[in-house]
Amino acid sequence: MEMFSARRITSIGVVTAIYVALTLLCSNFAYGQVQFRVSEMLMLLCFYNKDHIISLTLGCFIANILSSLGPIDLLFGTSATLIAVVLMYLLRNRTNLIVSSFFPVISNALIVGLELKLVFGSPFWINAAYVALGELVCVTILGTAVFKLLERNKQIMKLIKEQH
Repeated sequence: MEMFSARRITSIGVVTAIYVALTLLCSNFAYGQVQFRVSEMLMLLCFYNKDHIISLTLGCFIANILSSLGPIDLLFGTSATLIAVVLMYLLRNRTNLIVSSFFPVISNALIVGLELKLVFGSPFWINAAYVALGELVCVTILGTAVFKLLERNKQIMKLIKEQH
């Protein structure tokens, strides 16, 4: 088996594109102090499949190219995503989906909260609270609900978990 088969690259590319498209569709709410990125629910894919660490990190980087926060968002936002998805995957056998959904909440709250303080000079804890709220809604509430529904379908879960 090739390290990066055509099927694996395609899967990574499709999830990356979906993340970017969902972020841009909701761009009025995806950037700034209050962030509601519906695309963040896709981070839960990393609980099931390590390939999506690449998908989500790359998707976040591409989406952040268009961020109103400027180039700093490429570093901070993408780092927050990478840390969250790596933790989610590495700790998947010690946690459940709901607990794992808090990794993006915490990571983004702290890292993007600091970024917003540096960019706008606004209080760190207020920034962190707003970012955490957006992540909580999009990942923990909406995301876990969607993935709990998906877990009921064996065919879909087979596709999600499939290692290429």
